[in-house]
Amino acid sequence: MAEKSKIEWTDTTWNPVRGCTKVSPGCKHCYAEAFAERFRGVIGHPYEQGFDLRLVPEKLLDPFSWSSSRMVFVNSMSDLFQSGVPDEFVIRVAKVMMEANWHTYQVLTKRSERLQHMLKGPLRFATDSRHIWWGVSVEDAKYGKPRIAHLRETPAVVKFLSIEPLLEDLGELDLSGIDWAIVGGESGPAARPMEQSWVLNVLKACRQHSVRFFFKQWGGVRKKETGRRLLGQTYDEFPFSPEEPMPNRSRRQVMAKTLGMQLLDAR
Repeated sequence: MAEKSKIEWTDTTWNPVRGCTKVSPGCKHCYAEAFAERFRGVIGHPYEQGFDLRLVPEKLLDPFSWSSSRMVFVNSMSDLFQSGVPDEFVIRVAKVMMEANWHTYQVLTKRSERLQHMLKGPLRFATDSRHIWWGVSVEDAKYGKPRIAHLRETPAVVKFLSIEPLLEDLGELDLSGIDWAIVGGESGPAARPMEQSWVLNVLKACRQHSVRFFFKQWGGVRKKETGRRLLGQTYDEFPFSPEEPMPNRSRRQVMAKTLGMQLLDAR
């Protein structure tokens, strides 16, 4: 059974990969790393190895076991497109998402060049479906904005941005070809501040390009106090996602077994 996520823009998380490495300023206060490292050395814990990269093939078929359709943040505790994850394993994750199509999947990465390469190549089969959303993180102009261009050049039918933590004014934004933008400030004891004008600049670009806008939080040391209202309004916009009928439990078990055998044969 999948637990309800506390992340405002998803229902649950699915982590067939664990652990990651820092690549840009947005990673500085990584919540996933902080969580995972608390359990380093705890025998039997999922994060016994802390935030070291680890493939978890036994989690691949989890979406077939959940009792209801849901929105799924893929690898909230990792990055599917980091160099240490083999192409073959990324493809296996995508095959599960294609088969269990009654869920909506949100795949987010900072490794946009590899995302672009794979979506144009070995993952091309997973780009035409509206139930799989492919996205990149954008925290600043130097590191974040180039990722938007990489994403735009992919054949994915649903493209999104996670502009969190927003660390500076992004200036002029070309959001053509983008379907959704999540914006949020950093939270936690060492949170870097976010200015309202930076957020409004993103909102303006979203409206210019008909991009759905989701304002996640102001963040800060006490994010519950700062809340998630922008100019007195809550923004909870999402892209359209088709609703596919969910097979009954017996059918899902058969599908999982069949796909599991295929994935093993493909190794």
